[in-house]
Formats: sequence, structure tokens, C-alpha cells
Amino acid sequence: MTDAITAERAAPEPLLSASVVYGDAPPSGAIASARAFTADFLAAAPPVRLEPVPDERVELAQLVVSELVTNAVRHAAGSCRLLLELHQDTLEISVFDGDAAAPVPRGHDPRRIGQHGVEIVVAVCESLTVEPAPEGKRVRACLSLLPE
Repeated sequence: MTDAITAERAAPEPLLSASVVYGDAPPSGAIASARAFTADFLAAAPPVRLEPVPDERVELAQLVVSELVTNAVRHAAGSCRLLLELHQDTLEISVFDGDAAAPVPRGHDPRRIGQHGVEIVVAVCESLTVEPAPEGKRVRACLSLLPE
């Protein structure tokens, strides 16, 4: 009998990673803090990258982080954790929360007020995945750091 072996490309180790947990902070405080954490994290990148992260990519990373953290603090009970993993040309942004339900992308509707977060993340990121986690889910977005 032969065991089935699946070949997956091993994800390279990040050049730099950091995480932070947001617990009892009010939602607006967690979102602002997550944006600042992301900017500080990317500002620390030049020693491990060949060049600094372009400003427009930092701003997009902050936008993605604020959308994902907003979803977590508004729709999931308990704390959420933001994990940033820097690779040479990409930033993996993961938000862990205690709700197992995946965010639902809604169709484009310019008349709708709010609820465009997933739509925005999908538009600016290379990928968006939702994975089960031991106590909820992990929403992972991969953002290119290359200038357009």
C-alpha cells in the first residue's frame, strides 16, 4: 500500500513578522491602533528588504488592515489578533477572531452605505482566504508591495 503524498510548495519564512491582540478596546481604538501598528511595522522593513515599502503600498496595507480589523471587532465576540508577515514582495495580513462564520462579499452597489470592506480587500489584494482556526477563523489577505 502506498500513502498519498501531496506536493505543496512550502511557504517561505517571512523576513519579518509581528502580531498584536486587540481585546477590550473600543472598536475605533483598535482600528486606529491596527493602522498605526501596520505603518510602524512596514517602516521597520528596510533592513530586511532591498528597499523601503512605497508609501502607496503602506497606505493600501493600512486600508486592508482597517477593513479586516473592523469586521473582526464589529462582528465577532471577544478579542482579535492581527498578524503581519513580510515577504520580499508581499505582505500577508491575517486577522484571527472568535467567529467561525466567513465574511460574505457583497455585490458592488454604490448606493449601499457601508459593508464594502470585503469588496475593497478583494479589489486591492492578490488573494483573500478564510481558514478555520481553533477558536474561530483566520482571514488572510496577501498584498503586493511592488509599486504599480
